Amino acid sequence: MSKTTRATQVLAKSGVQFTVHTYDYDPNAERVGLQAAEALGEEPHRVLKTLMAEVDGKPVCVVVPSDREVSMKKLAAAFGGKSANMMKPADAERLTGYHVGGISPFGQKKLVPTAFEEAALAEPLVYMNGGQRGLQVRLAPADALKALNAKAASLIA
Repeated sequence: MSKTTRATQVLAKSGVQFTVHTYDYDPNAERVGLQAAEALGEEPHRVLKTLMAEVDGKPVCVVVPSDREVSMKKLAAAFGGKSANMMKPADAERLTGYHVGGISPFGQKKLVPTAFEEAALAEPLVYMNGGQRGLQVRLAPADALKALNAKAASLIA
């Protein structure tokens, strides 16, 4: 497994301090983010999942703790929209250039607005997908927010 991906290249170019961590990705896991947390020996609320969604038909990226679910109502409100829904996996892969289970908010093919769960900002360090299945980057959430030019919002149900 390569530890260099578009995501790690973007982070390095932006000057963000991060470390790379690998784990055995289980393609049969019911919830990939929780499986990553368990494999890394981390609390699930510190391992963030990247989800691709649509607000009023426009693509957005959402970063939330792996043990929580996104509130579609809160997601729509965060982007000033009326309705939100999850993007189809094939559309998410085409838009980001990453495979589902390895989607990172960093280095996506097409830049889209990103929202970051504000509760995650209370953690000193979080894990986020590094651009391939079984690869996580560990960094300060405030640095991730800045690198993504993301907005912090209450997004979880």
